[in-house]
Order: sequence, then structure tokens, then C-alpha cells
Amino acid sequence: MSSLLLPASSPFLSPRTYIPSHVYKHPAALLLELCASMKELRQILPLVIKNGLCDELLFQTKLVSLFCKFGSLSDAMKVFEPIESKVDPLYHTLLKGYVHHSDLDSSMKFFCRMKYDGIAQVVYNYTYLLRACADAFDVRRGKEIHGQLILSGFSDDLFAMTSVMSLYAKCGEILEAYKMFERMPSRDLVTWNTLIAGFVQNGMPNRALELVALMQEEGHRPDYVTVASVLPACAFIRNLRMGKPFHAYVLRHGLEYHVNVATALLDMYAKCGLVRTARRVFDRMDSKNVVSWNSMIDGYAQNEESEEALDLFQKMIDKEGLEPTNVTVMGALHACANLCDLKRGQFIHSMIVQKGLDSNSNVMNSLISMYCKCKRVDLAVALFAKLKAKTLVSWNAMILGYAQNGCTMEAIYLFCEMLMQNVKPDSFTLVSVITAVSESSILRLAKWIHGLALRTFLDKSVFVMTALVDMYAKCGSIHAARKLFDMMNERHVTTWNAMIDAYGTHGFGEEAVKLFDEMCRGNIPPNAVTFLCIISACSHSGLVDKGRSYFNTMKDYGLQPSMDHYGAVVDLLGRAGKLNEAWEFIQQMPVEPGINVYGAMLGACRIHKNVEFGEKAADKLFDLEPDDGGYHVLLANIYAIASMWRKVAKVRTLMERKGIQKTPGCSSVDLRNEVHTFYSGSTNHPQSERIYSYLGELIDRIKTAGYIPDISSIHDVEDDVQEQLLRTHSEKLAISFGLLNTSPGTTIHIRKNLRVCSDCHTATKYISLVTKREIIVRDMHRFHHFKDGSCSCGDYW
Repeated sequence: MSSLLLPASSPFLSPRTYIPSHVYKHPAALLLELCASMKELRQILPLVIKNGLCDELLFQTKLVSLFCKFGSLSDAMKVFEPIESKVDPLYHTLLKGYVHHSDLDSSMKFFCRMKYDGIAQVVYNYTYLLRACADAFDVRRGKEIHGQLILSGFSDDLFAMTSVMSLYAKCGEILEAYKMFERMPSRDLVTWNTLIAGFVQNGMPNRALELVALMQEEGHRPDYVTVASVLPACAFIRNLRMGKPFHAYVLRHGLEYHVNVATALLDMYAKCGLVRTARRVFDRMDSKNVVSWNSMIDGYAQNEESEEALDLFQKMIDKEGLEPTNVTVMGALHACANLCDLKRGQFIHSMIVQKGLDSNSNVMNSLISMYCKCKRVDLAVALFAKLKAKTLVSWNAMILGYAQNGCTMEAIYLFCEMLMQNVKPDSFTLVSVITAVSESSILRLAKWIHGLALRTFLDKSVFVMTALVDMYAKCGSIHAARKLFDMMNERHVTTWNAMIDAYGTHGFGEEAVKLFDEMCRGNIPPNAVTFLCIISACSHSGLVDKGRSYFNTMKDYGLQPSMDHYGAVVDLLGRAGKLNEAWEFIQQMPVEPGINVYGAMLGACRIHKNVEFGEKAADKLFDLEPDDGGYHVLLANIYAIASMWRKVAKVRTLMERKGIQKTPGCSSVDLRNEVHTFYSGSTNHPQSERIYSYLGELIDRIKTAGYIPDISSIHDVEDDVQEQLLRTHSEKLAISFGLLNTSPGTTIHIRKNLRVCSDCHTATKYISLVTKREIIVRDMHRFHHFKDGSCSCGDYW
């Protein structure tokens, strides 16, 4: 066969070959042109062989092309290798096939063979390889291809250089991409779009928005690709002020009919909190793809409108007949986690298995998180154990799940196991572990995790530092928390919230107020959580007027009170004894009061021994949460203080009938790398005999100092038995153990799972006086710093 070569000056084109008419007009050739699947190709292949067309270049080229197109590279090579005179297009076709259907190593290996065989490269070969390097995040090999591209004379080719830019952007070297961009003699719209998308993908949305303005100054009008790239930038920084003008641009230029643009728009609105607007965009879309559905489902889940998310998920599957993807089920699982809806979560789990999505690690991580949020840590652990390839996200999800479910030591042990397996933690890992340490309230562990943060340089993260501030506060070291806070160069709103809340829970309300006022004078405005923290701080310290003022100030910041804020105000008024005002406040609420509101009222009635309002609050609570034992116990205590023993018996009978059990009180103390836990009246500790003997002596000493046991909450037993029951409360046992096993002057740290009772509070004040020890007690609500016979709460708790 003769061939006619085109001028050698064109580096893009390969030699053109003469093909006889009987070859290209053969029925087999026409069938190959129409071939649409591997199955059809295998049916046509015998016809090619039977008619002796295997040696014809047209058929060889077409067969190689089709085998590559359908991903059968081994068959393509079987056709390719026997060819004696291999033309360049065969090599180019095979390289494209390797890039699309094989790994990067195989693609590079075939590229090297092309060079060895002396094949003249075309620009598309380099762009294919650059794309493969970008997909594999292999910047080293990408740079090698970049060098080869320059040596081959394509350094001024706009298409090639845009591909190089895309490689660097996808591999996280956005500044290298920008250098390439600046050196380019000419730039088209594709070049600008590539760079803008690169900045967005690399977490630099503000720079991307700046580039859109520069692009227009150079005379390039944004197209649908530009808009689809820049809307995620607005979503990333929650900037509606920038996002809305782009929406207007979309409408003016008729770009809303592009499904990618409409999807980016609804995603932007959802991420900016306008989920209703997002839904309107979604409903107006003429055509929706699975990404559109995913964005809307996830938008609902992210905005805590989880029922709507699950309804849409059901509609997508049942009515639209779309196949859910990994992203779809992850959004639905997020919604189930928000609702703590185990039943629907398990249904989605079975669907995941049925559709073969359980091989995706991100889906499995979402399942682990969902089960943890639904309080089924056992199921999450079982899934985690079965994971063959645990990613860092898998470890993080399981550690956080343990921490959120009160399994603090399990979270810490799992973290240690992760380190032993040489998995490098990130800031999210550390925040999860710090959360667990905070719950344990063990200062020794707090210092250990702080040291680890320093050694891994993760202390540079504002979120890690904020978690450390919160951790030290929850481990009783408020001064260490403030020291870390003052050392921070960058503070997030959550950092201020953590420190204000720390002062509040430690009973330092005035310091919390000063810090809040300092925050308001700065450039970080308070959010809804900030106001909740400061109102609670005022509540713990009796600053009623301040707390009320802060609640009324919320509207000045464009914030609407949530149920938690209303509950905090009721607590503020109730603790101060303003029960009539608190009840009136509840009656005037613009929304139906929730559990926390009536719970705060009932707690205040317990403090101030008010039966009338206590009964009213309890009736509401029993309707809202009939199986919560804590509220039944509070009401029984109110009756006991008022000596209404028949009503006490009635509440206890109700609890027995419903199978509700009182949570047993326990106190723990950390000593010499071991946590010792005590229950009221327990005798199973190895030092029990010494503890009870010492406690007896201690009670005698504090009685001499003025302590009088408060037996008002105990009845049906003799006076001496009442006092005996009081002296064996768990916190007294834990304090005695701590005093026995530490040297004079050492601060004793106690963790109590329930509220400290009034007798133990009084007794601990006297113990701190006679032993000259500081005793820090963390109960379920706050900290008490006992020193020299007084408490930081000022007996206001």
C-alpha cells in the first residue's frame, strides 16, 4: 500500500494512507462504523476474519480503536502487535485507550515504547497523559510530561499549556498553575475557566472571584462553565452578596437551562442557609440529573431539614426511578443521623448493600457516623472492624462516635491504636480525641494530648486550639484555658464561645461578661451560641439584669432566640428565685415551650422548694418526655423537701410501673494513671476499709467546724441512719480517697455524673477548710471550686 505524506511542518497530523474502495465499502467496515458495544464487536469479528480483512490497515485501525473504546486493551494489543508496518495513529489510539482504561504506570510504559519506536508525538498525547497524572494526583510524573511537552516544541500551544495548568491545580500546586497562566502570551476563555476552577478547588474562593473580574476586564464574558465554577466559591464563603449577582447574570444570559449551572445555584443557596430558595431553583429545573438531586438532598440535611431530605430521597428513588449514587446515600444517612432515625438508617444500609455501594469507604464512614449519632456504637464498631481499608476519615468517625456517646476511654484507646498503625492524625482527629479527654475531665490526659498537638504541629489550627481551651476548662484548669486563649493569634467565634462558656460553668460570671464585652468591641460578632453561653454564665452567677439585657440584645445582631435561649432565660430567672416571672415568661413565649424550658423551671423549683410551679412544670415534662427518670426524681425531691411523703411514694410507684430507674450517682477521681470510681455506699474498692474509717474521722472534724448534715431529702428511716446514708454519698467517698492518697497541698479533682446534692456541697466546703486543700468538683452542670471553706459558685447553683 502506498502512502501520501502531508507536509512535515504540521506537528499535529499523522501520515494519510490510501485505502482501496473494496475495503472501505465492505459490509464489515460499515458494521464496524455502527458498532456500539463489545458484544456487537465480538459478533462482527468472525466476519472480518472470514473475509481475510485482518491484514487491511483500515480494519486493524478500526478494531484497535473499538477495543480501546470498550476498555479491552488486551484484545487491542492482540490486533496491534502482529502488524508489521505500524502507523502512528495506531499508537496514538492505544495511548488514549491506556489513559482512559488502565492505570498511570501502564500508560507511561506505553508512552515510553512510543518514544523507543520513534513515533512522532502529537499534542493530544501529552494532554491525555497530563490528565491521567492529574487524576492520579501524581505531580512528579506530570512535571516530567510537562518537560517532554516543552522539548517537543509545544510550549506555545494554548491547549497544551492549559492542560499543564489543570494538572498543577488538581495536584494542589495552584501557585505553579498561576505562574504558568501569567507567562502565557495569550489566554482564551478555557484558560481563565481552568484557573478559576483551580482556585476554587484549592480552597481559595476569594482569589477565584477576583479572577472573574479580571477576566471581564480583558474582554472575556463568563460562560456557563465560568458560572458553574464560581458559584461554589460563593457557597464556600457563604457570600450571598456575590452569589445573587451571578444568579442575575445567569438569568440575563439564559444560562439557567444548563443543568450544571442550575445545580450550582441551588447548592450555593443551600450552603448559604436559604434552603427554600434552593428548592425553588430545583423545582424550576427543566431537566435534573442525579447531581441535582444529590445537592438538594444534602442541602436539606446540612440545614437540619432532615425530613424534607428523606422525603426527597424517597421521591428520587420511587417516582423518578433514578439510581442513587454514593453521594445520594451519604446525604440521606446525614439526614437520618440528624433525626437519630435508626429505622430509616438501617433501611438505607440494606439498600447500600443491595446496590453494591458498601465497597465505597466514604459511604461506610457515613454509616459509622449515622450509627454513632443514633446511639448504636456497637453497630458502628462492627462496621469499623469489617473495613478492609480504613482511611483517616474512618478512624476519625469512630473516635468521634465514641466521644459523642460517652465512651471516652474507648475513644482514647482507639486513637492510640491508630497511632501504633502509623496513621498520621489531622486536626479533625485531634479535635475528636480532645472532646473525649474533655468528657473524662482527667487533667493528666489533657496535658498528654496538648503535648501531642505541639509535637505534630497541629496546634497551629484554630479549631485544635479552641478545643484545647475548652478541654482545659472542662478538666478544671480554667487558668490554663485562659492562658491558651490569650496566646492565640487567630480566634474564631467558637474560640470566644468556648472561653465565655468556661467562665460561666466555673462560676466566674463577671469574667464572662468582661470577655463578652471585649468580643463585641472587636471584629468578630457574637452568634447565637455566644448569647447562649453568656446568658448561661449570668444564670450561674446570679447576674439576672445582665442576662435579661443580653437576651433582648440578640435582635440587634439579627439573631432569633432558639428553644435553648428561652430555656437559659427561664434558668436565669428561676435560679434567682423569680419563679412567677419565669412562669410568666414561659406563657408569653412565641413558640411552644420545649423540654429544656420546663426542665429549667422544674430545676428552679427544686432549688427554691416550690411545689406549685414544680407540679405544673412536671406535668408538661411528663407529657413531652414520659420516660425520663431525671424529671421524676426532681419532682420526688421537691415533694420530699416539703415532707409530702404520699406524693413521693406516688411518683416512685409511677416510675416502677413505667420501668423508669433512677440513674445511680457516681464520682470518680484520677490517681496515678488510674481512674477510681465510687458509688454511694459502695464497698468494693480495695481501700474501702481505710476510706470509711478516714471519712468517719473527717465528718467528726467538720462537725466541730460547724457542719450540720442536711437530712431533708431522706425519710422513712431513723435519724442516725439518715446521717449514715448521707456520709456514704459517692463524692464524699471519692474526696476521702483522694485525700488519703495524695500529699498535703495537692488539689483534688472529682467528677460527679449528677448534680451535687446540697449536703455534699456544704460538707465539701468544710472539708476544704479543715484539710487546707482545694477541691474541684465537676458535676453534670458546672464546676465548683472549694477552697478555705467557700465555693466559687457562692452557694448559687
